[in-house]
This record gives sequence, C-alpha cells and structure tokens, in this order.
Amino acid sequence: MSESGHTWRLAFKSHPAEAARVRRWTGVRLAYDDAPTIANELFIAILGSSPARRTDAIEITISTAGRRARITASGAYRPPVVQTHGPGALIINRLSQSSGVTANGYGLWAQFHQELT
Repeated sequence: MSESGHTWRLAFKSHPAEAARVRRWTGVRLAYDDAPTIANELFIAILGSSPARRTDAIEITISTAGRRARITASGAYRPPVVQTHGPGALIINRLSQSSGVTANGYGLWAQFHQELT
C-alpha cells in the first residue's frame, strides 16, 4: 500500500531565541503533542554544537509518510557526544519511536507516529 506524505524544510537562525519559533512551526505541521518538544530538543542539540559566534543556520526538516513523521535538525558542525548522548538525547529517545544521527554526521533525527485526527 502506498503512503502519501509531505516534507517541509525551513532554516532558522542559529540563536537560542529561535527555539520558540521552531516549536510553533512544528506544532502547526504535525498532529502529535510531543512533536514541538522533540523539534526543540533537536534544535538545541545542534545549536550546542555551534561555535560561540552563531552565524550559520540550523535547518529543520519535517517529513511525513502515512502516520509516520520524522523531524531532522542539521547544522554546519558535527554535534559532540554530549549532544548525541546527553540529557536532550534522553528526552528525544523517550518521546520518539527511534532517533539517531544523520548519515553525514551533521544532524540529528527522531521518528514517531502521529496521532489519528
């Protein structure tokens, strides 16, 4: 059976104040109560891997296929171990069915099932 889906992608400034915007943007697109929190934790983890001068963007991608949804956050730097295995990663792991590091190592992702509407 074929599953239809959507993909949205938006670059956010690499600044802590953008986290609220990431949560709002995600919440409008996904029917899953924890999606904004997952997106926030992914964004903060990538933000934490940036140097003190945050001039690069952090790209958030939301992809759906049927009830499945995936949120990916990518930046210009590889996240250190503390970002991939620290407290934020524990939150992401608890709120999603699966999560990990992108193939190129510059991003993090989490996948889960959306609620039926």
